[in-house]
Amino acid sequence: MGVSGCGKSSVGERLASALELRFVEGDSLHPPANVERMAQGIALTDADRAGWLDAVAGVLGAGDGVVVSCSALKHRYRDRLRIAAPALRFVHLHGPRALLEQRLGARSGHYMPASLLQSQFDALEPPGPDEAAIALDVAQAIETLVAKACDFVRRTG
Repeated sequence: MGVSGCGKSSVGERLASALELRFVEGDSLHPPANVERMAQGIALTDADRAGWLDAVAGVLGAGDGVVVSCSALKHRYRDRLRIAAPALRFVHLHGPRALLEQRLGARSGHYMPASLLQSQFDALEPPGPDEAAIALDVAQAIETLVAKACDFVRRTG
């Protein structure tokens, strides 16, 4: 979980592979209307995200092991996901805004423009001590992030 550009997909794919689990790209679960809004530089509202969160919850609640990349920016979004998957754990990828902006600027073929990054930072409620989560700074090498995420999932599973 985390804001755009933090590496959710890259870390998630490698984490799933290391844990021998299926990976689902959360962005692929957005309805076309959400994709269009973001592509136009319009930040999503809680109402916009509701159906998407239901789709993510459906994947998580299917009963098989899965790693899903999902922004899960707000505590109540994560609560909603935990209803579907009570043992859900979060890997919160975070980093300096300048680094994330640089990554977004270098990314091609994605509908999420860098101009929406601030709206995600504004919405972000980092996981608290009441949540099964680990926070990892994305300035670290991806191999380090994946190793730490694997260790966390295995220890808390």
